[in-house]
Amino acid sequence: MAMNLPPRRSTPTSDRTTVSIPRDPDFSRQLDTWRARVETEMARRLPPATVQPTRLHEAQRYSVLGAGKRVRPALVYATACTLGLNEAVVDDAACAVEFIHAYSLVHDDLPAMDDDDLRRGRPTCHKAFDEATAILVGDSLQVLAFQVLASESGIPRDASIRLRLVELLAIGSGTGGMAGGQALDLEANGKQLSLAEVEEMHARKTGALIHASVMMAAACVPDLNDAVRRALDSYARDLGLAFQIQDDLLDIEGDAALLGKATGADQVHAKPTYPAVAGVEAARARMMSLHRRALEALETIGPAAAPLAALCDWLVLRKN
Repeated sequence: MAMNLPPRRSTPTSDRTTVSIPRDPDFSRQLDTWRARVETEMARRLPPATVQPTRLHEAQRYSVLGAGKRVRPALVYATACTLGLNEAVVDDAACAVEFIHAYSLVHDDLPAMDDDDLRRGRPTCHKAFDEATAILVGDSLQVLAFQVLASESGIPRDASIRLRLVELLAIGSGTGGMAGGQALDLEANGKQLSLAEVEEMHARKTGALIHASVMMAAACVPDLNDAVRRALDSYARDLGLAFQIQDDLLDIEGDAALLGKATGADQVHAKPTYPAVAGVEAARARMMSLHRRALEALETIGPAAAPLAALCDWLVLRKN
């Protein structure tokens, strides 16, 4: 399905004060629908807790189901909606990217990493079970993500599309993406970083998987217009960095009850977050600039991009 749209205008960013894409006033209801959908789809793909090894499967389901904002699946579904794809075509991609995200959280919470006791308002996996089980949960969820892309029947049967989905998810979660960003984050504790170094760390640790979520849905449209593909690429990159800066700000200013985890951890661990390096007001200004740029990128697509525009607003302006 090709979207033959006019080329993006070259109006300078500084001359634009508004973005004309409309927003759905009931978008929160759509988000709830997508959350419920991916929850059902993930539950179907996860091994039952009654199957051996039962403790590992129970811990998998504990770590994945029943909580979370489902940001990445929502991006998959919103992109599919924007491009006119049926949600069933991208269910596998939505589940796969969330399995990768869930595995990363389980491992990030371990004592060897961030050493967190709470995640989404309840004990982290290694606290609810044990450290060895948590390691295996992460390992097995990562494998399951790629198994879903390789074997499930929902995504297009074209082998080249499946291969591209595997490639995009691997890039987003590997050393050039999420895992590499976590390594940079661990190495940076207690060090002074430049803003460019902080942005690179954020772009990998958080932004890469957000980018993959958008581009995996786009990859399910084999003849997608190049201008639309570039617009989605730009949108996803700017949104990924804005989302992480907001996370940094919420760790300083957020309500722990709303966040479901303790605040102030970044400062305790002397992490070089965006606010720590640039200051709170500069961080907020950068976040809002990225938010505006992400929305402007969607103008290439026009009103059809309303789900992605609404999602951008929600992710950047959220309180938890």
